[in-house]
Amino acid sequence: MKTRLLLPADAHDRLLRHLLPERARCEEAAFIFARTEKTPTELTFHFVESQSLTPGDFVVRRADFLELTDATRAAVIKRAHDLGTSLIELHSHVGPWRAAFSYSDIAGLKDIVPHLWWRLRGRPYAAIVVARDGFDALVWTDNPHQPTALDELLAGERVLRPTNSSLEDWP
Repeated sequence: MKTRLLLPADAHDRLLRHLLPERARCEEAAFIFARTEKTPTELTFHFVESQSLTPGDFVVRRADFLELTDATRAAVIKRAHDLGTSLIELHSHVGPWRAAFSYSDIAGLKDIVPHLWWRLRGRPYAAIVVARDGFDALVWTDNPHQPTALDELLAGERVLRPTNSSLEDWP
């Protein structure tokens, strides 16, 4: 099944400016709320709105790790529930690392995705990590324990492809 994320070009640019500011010292995070459309051969996430997180939304935020407050996590889930949308989490890797999920990212996703899947009533969920050299993505379409690939992100007219390297390393 082909999986796509459609974003308006200005929303994509705004998210990248937030996630990868010029002199970033800490990871940043944001969420996309997206309506999903599924056919037998394709799942498409359609952008509805986004939320960029601020320093007060984190318990911990460093160059190589971040953790949301319980209140932030609950508010994001409630917003997705109220909108009837799927959630796409985004965070940045600001160091010299390649565009791939870290071991701690994967451990966190293995823990939180089943809970989010349950809270969002089985709606697809996605996670994206951005770095200076590109981005990687994981998508849970039918199962909260096994991700699949994001085939493409359309930012306006630009077609962007993730590295999909983390999917190869998924335990």
